[in-house]
Amino acid sequence: MPIFLCANKRRGFVVLIFQALSQSWKQGYSFSKLRADLVSGVTVGIVAIPLGMALSIAVGVPPQHGLYTVIVAGFLAALLGGSRFNITGPTAAFVVILLPITQKYGLSGLMMATMMSGVILLLMGVFRLGQLVTYVPYPVTTGFTAGIGFVIAFLQLKDLLGLHVLGSPIHFPEKVMAYSHAISTINYADALVGIITILTFIVWAKLKTRIPPHLVSLFVGTVLALALNHFSLEHVTLLGEKFSYTIGNIIGHGIPQEAPQFLPLWQASTFNWATMVELMPSALTIAILGCIESLLCAVVADGMTSTKHNPNAELVGQGIANMVVPFFGGIPATAAIARTATNIRSGAFSPVSGMIHAVFVLAAMIVLAPVLSYVPMSALAGLLIMVAWNMSEAPHFVHTLKVAPRRDVAVLMTCFILTVAFDMVVAVIVGLLLAGVLFIQRIASLTTVTVSDAKHPHLNFGDDVVVYDINGPLFFAASEKAFSVIEHATMETRAVVLDFSDVSTVDITAIHALELALDRLSTLPVYVLGVLPHVERKLEHAGVFELPNLHLVPSIAQLQQILAVNSDKASHQESTL
Repeated sequence: MPIFLCANKRRGFVVLIFQALSQSWKQGYSFSKLRADLVSGVTVGIVAIPLGMALSIAVGVPPQHGLYTVIVAGFLAALLGGSRFNITGPTAAFVVILLPITQKYGLSGLMMATMMSGVILLLMGVFRLGQLVTYVPYPVTTGFTAGIGFVIAFLQLKDLLGLHVLGSPIHFPEKVMAYSHAISTINYADALVGIITILTFIVWAKLKTRIPPHLVSLFVGTVLALALNHFSLEHVTLLGEKFSYTIGNIIGHGIPQEAPQFLPLWQASTFNWATMVELMPSALTIAILGCIESLLCAVVADGMTSTKHNPNAELVGQGIANMVVPFFGGIPATAAIARTATNIRSGAFSPVSGMIHAVFVLAAMIVLAPVLSYVPMSALAGLLIMVAWNMSEAPHFVHTLKVAPRRDVAVLMTCFILTVAFDMVVAVIVGLLLAGVLFIQRIASLTTVTVSDAKHPHLNFGDDVVVYDINGPLFFAASEKAFSVIEHATMETRAVVLDFSDVSTVDITAIHALELALDRLSTLPVYVLGVLPHVERKLEHAGVFELPNLHLVPSIAQLQQILAVNSDKASHQESTL
């Protein structure tokens, strides 16, 4: 049975944990389905090992922290989340956000930001904000995703080519200059291993076998590196040579042959209120990106399996996972689309496969840690370049540039350029603002106020009755321009009709503009025709109907009767005079 994390029906939110696991159990769980989950969990675990190490290195921390993230966050998110098939771990999208945090605050600062982002994700799920991801425009997500992919690929050039870069530049333009100055230090053995890894990945992926290209390409790159080092050619840098660890009195190289250990964050030197305030914008960015990526991944999984996830429960699961994982040395985690797709294609049935994938990585780490130290850094860099390429969807990006409307292309390119030149936070904020402004402009252009003519015979009440046909939503961007059409009536005009039957909504700006228009017509009776109920309530609440010359008429037939009676009265008065 689902367990309620928070339940308050009067306030309108009920958040569940174990939602996906409960859903799978209700459909009937058997030994055959357990076997399917076991196969898929092991398969995706094989993929997660090299990616966990590579992504951890990419954000500036030792590789074991990426594996800790897969083990702890991967298990908890699958156990507690709202998607049956999501596979959680470190992802490429986080690299451009996390690397500056690591460079400035170190590993402890990164783990603190992870915990804070988990709290934000949890609150987003509790307050049912899971549906908000559907309001992020497609050009914004495409733009910053392609930008992130480009930056990730560029950052791998250092390890791919074995460059000796001076300093640790943070901003992209500075990195370009630093890499260009270091191009003379290229290590051709590293470059050869990296390029062979990339080519192996491309070729193997086209074969579409059950063995993932991540594993094959990394194996080929490792064998080639060991061969080059054995024959005393130019040395290839290995993972065990670059990273070391200290656990108690034990000092080792590469990856520790130990399970994740509990690390009390409150003992870290960076754990203080001032640092938390400084990290809050970064934590919020991590949470927003984690929300978007996890829920988009769940949507993709739903499309592949004809199932339906619970977005708020998924955010709660991701939130708890990110709150807990830093206490075991982990970094931010979210659902990964490529690993989730691998999980589904391998026959997964339930979140049990995600939990098995985490347990498999733990077992592999304890057993194979010494072997993983021989993995070349350039091979991991080549692997990440392919991940970045698949993530950016470059062919689709170019196709979108060709076929999308110009305004959408402007939003897409703005997000892409800002992501590369600055960071994703600036790109998303500016992209959303630009998309919002363009959307308002489009909607405002749909609102019109025209004087009815022969094309509208049903609104023809005679030459002495002026009819203004109002179409579209009346809000701040459209109302002033729309109501400026209403001018002073001529001497022959005996009544004015405002046709509101096609007005879908009004705001206070529109109400104020309407009052100004009615003021210009204060000497004439004004009939408001066909007002929708919700629009009528807003106008009534604002006191518009209290004006003495304003009359509300529900239908054309009633208006014709009123105008006919008034016309007879006017004729009778003229004959009497």
